[in-house]
Amino acid sequence: MVHRPPLFARSALLATLALASLAARAAAPIPAPPPVSARAYILQDYQSGRILAQDHADMRVEPASLTKLMAAYVVFTALSEGRLKLTDEVTISEHAWRAEGSRTFVQVGTRVPVDILLKGMIVQSGNDATIALAERVGGTEAGFAQIMNEYAKRLGLTGSHFEDSNGLPSPNHYTTARDIATLSTALIRQFPQYYSLFSLREFIWNNIHQGNRNGLLGRDPGVDGLKTGHTDAAGYCLATSALRNGMRLVSVVMGAPSIKAREGASSALLNYGYTFYETVRVKSAQDTVLKPRVYKSATEFAALGVPHDVWVTVGRGQAAALKTAAHLTREPLVAPLAAGQPVGEFTVSDAGDEVAARAPLVPLAAVATGGLWTRAVDSIALWFH
Repeated sequence: MVHRPPLFARSALLATLALASLAARAAAPIPAPPPVSARAYILQDYQSGRILAQDHADMRVEPASLTKLMAAYVVFTALSEGRLKLTDEVTISEHAWRAEGSRTFVQVGTRVPVDILLKGMIVQSGNDATIALAERVGGTEAGFAQIMNEYAKRLGLTGSHFEDSNGLPSPNHYTTARDIATLSTALIRQFPQYYSLFSLREFIWNNIHQGNRNGLLGRDPGVDGLKTGHTDAAGYCLATSALRNGMRLVSVVMGAPSIKAREGASSALLNYGYTFYETVRVKSAQDTVLKPRVYKSATEFAALGVPHDVWVTVGRGQAAALKTAAHLTREPLVAPLAAGQPVGEFTVSDAGDEVAARAPLVPLAAVATGGLWTRAVDSIALWFH
């Protein structure tokens, strides 16, 4: 005769085994990032902002032509604000024409469309095209550099300072791997209409084929940007963005010893991120999270949600263990309330109860004050709250 434990004992055993299985999954090890031959590097998830790997990410380094990412940000801003058009023609100055280093081969005195100059700056990394754009937007290259530094400050690039538009060596021209990742993310998020320029493999101007120096564009189908850089002092640099199965990662490698090394380092970092992590959208913007009572209001209850999508990056396979919570930081709620006014907090915790993401809890629509009778009744009710 087979002895069977009581039903409640079997249920408890199954529950214990389930919890043990969940704990085992939660504790699945993630190895250290791969060794990278570079002075500094960082790997960041685009949506959640989580740093997946880094080394000397805040160390000052020379940006070389990664400077042109900041120049592109300034030009894209001018385009989006209507102060510049892609069809505008720019007269090439002697200063631009005489630019050292990489060239787009624009000729002094000719008029070249902004669209071509952008491709020259981004694809070919032409210093002449970059200076021509800088002079068009900033009046002079020095004036453009001041604009670059102002936008850098607004973006929170606390470890960067720019002396010119193209990245030629200068003692006061520097950045960090973290700042370049932040800048790259801003370019992708704020200027989707221009981001495709970073994935162009080549373009033709005056019958000259000019190719993109980012070799990963041809080898990794997920890679769609961003920019290469090199000087003798800076070494070989590469800011890369890739999209695989809806997950976008940004990697920045600074000061690698060769082209092969910078591309190998970027590939290794991206593969590490995609192998061991996943990014999920936990809550969408404008979804109702809570619907608490609002005193003295015309509607009595108000829908609260998050003002933006909430994304979390966790170890691969760990998304199911995420937990959400919401609470009011102002209570009781009393009308009027403005749409978007923070009144609480939405949090996401991982399997170890560590907070993985936070977002303000806000009214999804304005909450108007109710009539005289409602206000009078709720005033009394608040005495007993």
